[in-house]
Order: sequence, then C-alpha cells, then structure tokens
Amino acid sequence: MNKHQSPAKATSAPALHLAGRPKLRVLGTAISLLEELRIRAQDDLGIEVTFDNNDFLTTQYKAAREPETYDIYDQCFHNLDIVWHWRAIQPIDTKRIALWDEINDLTKTGHIGPNPRLGLGDVPARKLYVQPNLALGDTPSRFISMLPTTHNFDSFAYRTDLVDNAVAMHSWGALFDERWAGRVALVDEPAIGIFDAALAAQAAGLMSFDDIGNMSIAEIDRLIDLLEERKKAGFFRGFWQTAEDAARLMMAGDTAVQSMWSPGIGILNSKGVPVEQAIPAEGYRAWHGGLCLSKNLSGRLLDVAYDYLNWWLSGWPGAVVARQGYYISTPQRSRQFMAPSEWDYWYEGLTAAEDLPGPDGLTRIKAGSIRSGGSYWQRANCIAVWNTTMDEHNYLVRRWMQLVGR
Repeated sequence: MNKHQSPAKATSAPALHLAGRPKLRVLGTAISLLEELRIRAQDDLGIEVTFDNNDFLTTQYKAAREPETYDIYDQCFHNLDIVWHWRAIQPIDTKRIALWDEINDLTKTGHIGPNPRLGLGDVPARKLYVQPNLALGDTPSRFISMLPTTHNFDSFAYRTDLVDNAVAMHSWGALFDERWAGRVALVDEPAIGIFDAALAAQAAGLMSFDDIGNMSIAEIDRLIDLLEERKKAGFFRGFWQTAEDAARLMMAGDTAVQSMWSPGIGILNSKGVPVEQAIPAEGYRAWHGGLCLSKNLSGRLLDVAYDYLNWWLSGWPGAVVARQGYYISTPQRSRQFMAPSEWDYWYEGLTAAEDLPGPDGLTRIKAGSIRSGGSYWQRANCIAVWNTTMDEHNYLVRRWMQLVGR
C-alpha cells in the first residue's frame, strides 16, 4: 500500500453504504482538528464532517454540558473525569473497533516495553476501561471510555543561539533559572501549565509535592504564589495558548526558554530559528488524546461515528499527526503512509535524510536535523507525569485565571 491509497479498506464498513450523506460533528481543539484530516475523512467515508474547534476549557465545558451539540468528542484522557461524571459520553464497544488488538500498550497498560515507570497523574490506562459499575479503571473489559489515538511527550524548548549553556537545559529547573529572567514563557492551560511549573519548581529545589500528579490546595496555593511573585518581578515574558503563539514569542527573540509543543518547534524549524526541545532528566510531561462518542448517538449515526473511529486508526491520519510531531496508537499502520525518511526521523529518532513536510505539505524539518530524545520507545519510557485533572481542579482553575489575568 502506498501513502496515497485510501485507508478505508482497513476500517469497518464505511458510511457510504448508508442512504444519503450523513453529517458528523466533531468537538475538539487545534491539536487534532486539522483541515487536512477533515477533508480526507469526508472523501474516504463519504460523509460530511464539521469541526468545532475551541480552547481546552471551552471544549471540556461543551463536552460535559452540551452533548447534543456534538457526535464525537476529540480530547485527552485527562479531560475525561468531568465529561464521564456528567454521563455526556457513552462507552465504546471494542468489538466494533477493527484494529483494537493493534493499539499499542501505552494506553492499555501504561507503558511500552519492560520499563515499569508509569509516570504520575492521569495515566491513561487507569481511565481506559469501563467497569461493571460504570466507573473507569485499568481492569480490561469489552468497553472503553475513549479510543486512544494521538499522544506525545512534551517538555520545553530553548533558543540555542541565546542560551549559553545547553547543559543547563537538561532539567525542568531551567524554567525558573534567573539567567533567563524576562525571557521565559509558560503555556496558559491550567491542567498543563501547572505541571510545567511544578516540575520546574521541584527541580529547582523551590518546593516539593507529596504527589505532583494530585496536588493539595496548600501546594497549589504555594506554587501559584511563587508564579505570581515571579510574574510581578517581570520574570515571565508571557503565557501562550496556541503553538503558533508560542512560536511567535521565540521567533521574535522575546523568549529564550519556554514551554513548547511539537507543532511550535516545527514552525520554528521551518523558519530557520535555532531551537531545541529539552530532554529533562526528570522526565517528560506526557499526554494522550482520543475519541469519545456522545451519549445521544444511536442507530445510523452511531454506525457513522464508529466508521470515523476506525478510520482514525487505519494509517493515513496517523501519518498526518506524525508530521505535527505527534504519535498515533497504531504506529505500524501509519508507517505505510510515511516515507522511510519520515518514519526514521519521527519514530526512530534518526537524522532526517531529507527535508520533511508538515501536515500542510510545507517543509517543517530540514535535512540533517535530529529529533531530541531519541526514538518513540525511548521517549515513552521517560515520563515524569501525565496531563491531569486533579481532585482540586476547580480550585486550580480559579487560581490559574487570577495568575494569567483572565
């Protein structure tokens, strides 16, 4: 199979066999709601697909309180608790997922290979399986809460031409290093930015946590107070919400060190900005996304939704997200839709043998580049904490909003 073939044959029977042209509404964020994916899904499945693209908090609120407004909820495992609590989504039957057995073990067990290090926080495996009492847990069952798809292992980035000591970039503590005062930025998303800050504060010896994946109110207060003190002193250049905003800060030279996602690094690479993603000794902050079914789905449209879920695992979508710097839960299916040089760079951690494109087809990675952190399997075994909705999430959100001024 070449990378231009339709992956539809790898899925269950497509929606095209149904009368008319069904319309599928997908609620999510910019992480995976790419126009390239929407158009291809329409073509391969013979349906109409609309994307409702919002920030994290808006997406989560709509998912929990307005399930009638979407058919598919495209989000991360750490956003599941609230949506599941409100019973806004329905269990997914793995018997209807054609490639369920091919999904790798990162979500099914929490780790890949012999390394038992699961990372702290919302390990996806602990929220994957629907238990007989409708609780979520890691005991395997036929039904799951979310179909595992896109994921990654994040840290922070630094401008190699502005940072005079790359050795100092081997720890999250760099985000609190006084040498970069006035040139540091954090991601503005409570359930994400708080962990970049916590890992930095702990690595810098400024505070410790009983459980960094589930902080107490006292720990949240102490950490936010620490951030507020530094913000008032001008330590932080800003707080960003999108990968594009993050890239602009670093491109302009406003920041030397900051939270960064892979698409932002790709943008900077394409512009020739000398940037590296750090490989923190403490481990990565990981996240895992997936697809959920609205509780209102049934009959014909439920069949269409399962077609869409199966399509996401079939290969071509995973190749697209790889060009963002993200991984897919069925990597070997996506390998068929990637050039050998792409697979070697994104998954094997090898030198790019040629210029590599982003999802939009434009060059994102220059020949000779090496992805930091090594192969997919090396990175997956170096997780410090997963993005998490903590027990005190509502309190955290209120304090975070005060911090960033919104």
